[in-house]
Amino acid sequence: MAPTSTPQTPFGRVLTAMVTPFTADGALDLDGAQRLATHLVDAGNDGLVINGTTGESPTTSDAEKSDLVRAVLEAVGDRAHIIAGVGTNDTHHSIELARAAEGIGAHGLLVVTPYYNKPPQEGLYRHFRAIADAADLPVMLYDIPGRSGVPIDTETIVRLAEHPRIVANKDAKGDLGRASWAIARSGLAWYSGDDMLNLPLLSVGAVGFVSVVGHVVTPELRTLVEAYVSGDVQKATEIHQKLLPVFTGMFRTQGVMTTKAALALQGLPAGPLRAPMVELSPEETAQLKIDLAAGGVQL
Repeated sequence: MAPTSTPQTPFGRVLTAMVTPFTADGALDLDGAQRLATHLVDAGNDGLVINGTTGESPTTSDAEKSDLVRAVLEAVGDRAHIIAGVGTNDTHHSIELARAAEGIGAHGLLVVTPYYNKPPQEGLYRHFRAIADAADLPVMLYDIPGRSGVPIDTETIVRLAEHPRIVANKDAKGDLGRASWAIARSGLAWYSGDDMLNLPLLSVGAVGFVSVVGHVVTPELRTLVEAYVSGDVQKATEIHQKLLPVFTGMFRTQGVMTTKAALALQGLPAGPLRAPMVELSPEETAQLKIDLAAGGVQL
């Protein structure tokens, strides 16, 4: 049974988009995934997003995706929301992944905008509706035009919000003005999908974060959001400013590359990357250590 939620915070407030640990030979490391998931929930995450971008979903098979969700549910599914990434640029394939995730017991679905084929807004609308219709799970849209090539327009978000199972949006659009209008008009639970904008998005109505830096600073993110929600904006701002080196350092290059390097530095399960991702260079690793230390992360 998933942890309790409210319409305002259907997946909690602090979620980490978890990496997918691999063994030295590149196979799925399910034991490592369970240990990492337990570490992240112990650190204060309300939920975990599995099989997202940071989970290297473009390079894992459908069977591996299912095995990973099943393993994480077994480890922490009784005390954290487990959200399965099921978005692809093929509506039929996404429906199959959604139904598989539901069958395994996932608590929700993350559905990214179809990428590469650049459908029009009506195509996006039909895509998201079809997936929401296919499984009886709450859906979080994922709007990230920098990767997908197409934004979800505010009008489309408002239309999608009429669906009873589309309850949230992960916003990596980087546009506070458009976010403000979409939050006000759609009523969706809004989650920051851009760590540098976690605090600014709270100020225009977001309820929480789906974070990458949560791998290393979950307690700080939780304190930040709790301070903001309780009205202590000054404390939230101080934490935001303290974390600026972490926000910057973890995205100097591709996020999963830096995240796996950071986890390895802390002795946590991560393992190698699958091509076309590559390991950080010695120079990049040295810079990451400097950035994390400047933000107070213990290595």
